[in-house]
Amino acid sequence: MCGRNGRAVILLAVAVSSHLARAELDVIYDSGATKPLAPLLEVLGEPPDRSPSQAADLGAADVARLLPIRSPGLTPGPVSTRPLVLPHQGTISRPFFLIGSDPRSRQWLIDHRDRLRAIGAVGMLVQAESVADLEAMAALARGLPVLPASADDIASAIGIRHIPVLISRRGIEQ
Repeated sequence: MCGRNGRAVILLAVAVSSHLARAELDVIYDSGATKPLAPLLEVLGEPPDRSPSQAADLGAADVARLLPIRSPGLTPGPVSTRPLVLPHQGTISRPFFLIGSDPRSRQWLIDHRDRLRAIGAVGMLVQAESVADLEAMAALARGLPVLPASADDIASAIGIRHIPVLISRRGIEQ
């Protein structure tokens, strides 16, 4: 069974995703090489019919389906503060941060949570192995939007190798 904490994480994920679904679209980074999503969705096709005896598929609400979350190009470590240089003269419209579920990221989130909230930063949890990792990071975030996702492409595009990290118009910092 899911337990109280598991249900809380599921409710948090549903609440955040429903809030984001209503929110205005924010482009975090656009390299100029954007491709349409429609051809990629065609491979999904129609879902198979389910018999009434089969358990309901929770889809995105089933946090276990998101695991493990891995970004092999990113490891916990120190990040030197530097200006952000984007290819194709792109800009960052909203600050965002990348964290893992490792001890360094956990402490960084605790230490910087108030500032992240004040600047309206959005987080990406780029490494987590278990539902317990997701629950722990959601508890530490205390309402900050932190979504699970791999970030190797973003890290490569902006030239970072370590987490935790904050990316904003001011630059890259830890």
